[in-house]
Amino acid sequence: MSVATPAVTPSSAPIELEKAVVRNWKPPIGLGIFALIGILLFLVFSRPGTTSFRFSTDGDQIQIPIWVVDATTAYIVVTVLLIAIAAVSAFLAYRARRTPIWLIAVFAGLFMFGFLTWAAAGASLPVQIASLLVGAVSLSVPLVFGALGGVISERVGVVNVAIEGQLLAGAFVSALVASATGIQVLGLLAAMVAGVLVSFVLAAFSIKYFVDQVIVGVVLNVLVVGLTSFLFSTLLAPNAALLNSPPRFDRLEIPLLSQIPIIGPVFFRQTIIVYLVYVAVFVVWFALFKTRWGLRLRSVGEHPQAADTVGINVARTRFWNVSLAGAIAGLGGAYYTLGSVGAFNKEMTAGAGFIALAAVIFGRWDPIRATLAALLFGFALNLQYALSIIGSPVPSEFMLMVPYLVTIFAVAGLVGYVRGPAAAGKPYVKS
Repeated sequence: MSVATPAVTPSSAPIELEKAVVRNWKPPIGLGIFALIGILLFLVFSRPGTTSFRFSTDGDQIQIPIWVVDATTAYIVVTVLLIAIAAVSAFLAYRARRTPIWLIAVFAGLFMFGFLTWAAAGASLPVQIASLLVGAVSLSVPLVFGALGGVISERVGVVNVAIEGQLLAGAFVSALVASATGIQVLGLLAAMVAGVLVSFVLAAFSIKYFVDQVIVGVVLNVLVVGLTSFLFSTLLAPNAALLNSPPRFDRLEIPLLSQIPIIGPVFFRQTIIVYLVYVAVFVVWFALFKTRWGLRLRSVGEHPQAADTVGINVARTRFWNVSLAGAIAGLGGAYYTLGSVGAFNKEMTAGAGFIALAAVIFGRWDPIRATLAALLFGFALNLQYALSIIGSPVPSEFMLMVPYLVTIFAVAGLVGYVRGPAAAGKPYVKS
């Protein structure tokens, strides 16, 4: 006697999988901390009076009237808005949604407006907004070049801790060559060559001999600092008129665009090196994400074994792209001597390479985001000079800490979890 088993008809309804709820509380916590700082600064330790903001420069065709702000009113409005944005960010995190980057940018702008109002309350000099932004862009140029070099290098799988050495080598060689020849363009080319030489050593040891990339980068930084300091003392300083007086690039004003208030002085009254930044950011972004070269580069940085199986030479791809990254960083070093300071000094980069490396992480290894991060750090660097001019009560020692505090908060607090290229820092041994 057989027992018939009932037929099982498959259900046509799709099977719904439960989605994992991931809540990122880092952005609301970071915004909440700054909102609390705003409450203490603007309400508890408030400074009464008025603050004047000047947006135009003397060369602008359109003059914007000076804006006089009542400090007490500004404190209340800014504090309420900061608390509201932090609350919105917390609500979005509770709903497992990301805090939009534009909301964080609005929060940062409001906090900075309140801080400048507080710092300049009762000051006789107005806050020069255009000058503050022009200085921020100038200080950001080496950071942007260094960050672009870091993005290319790490996207191909090599951690570029030697950005500091590449910037410093570019600054030294550009000053030497431009002073000896009197031609700024030759100084730029020499800076690129110097950056390539430093990155050549990084690539050789890390790719061919499998030495730890971070250790090689740190050693190169120390080597370049010591070598340039020695050559400055023995060669440049005794012959400063001949070897350390490079001609600087003049500012080039773009017609019409340079006359726009705020935007004109900041972006369109700059030297040729600053205009090269605009081109470099677009070219690196386009080449990295829109070309076959960029696809090969990123594949080597993510999964070198898979790239090797389809015929991509991993070692050669890494070697040449790390060299390209060094050339771009060398341009950033040339800006110190050919566009800004005008002469080489010992350790004149002052840790800019490490801030550029932080901008790479803050920008999630994306050229445009890394550029925006570099601009943020440049603004923080320039803020200390602006506040000292208007007589801010903030101690100068604290202002020297500002760019590095911004770096720490940006990388550790507001970015949240970031994942770099999977093969970055890992040597590839062909099997």
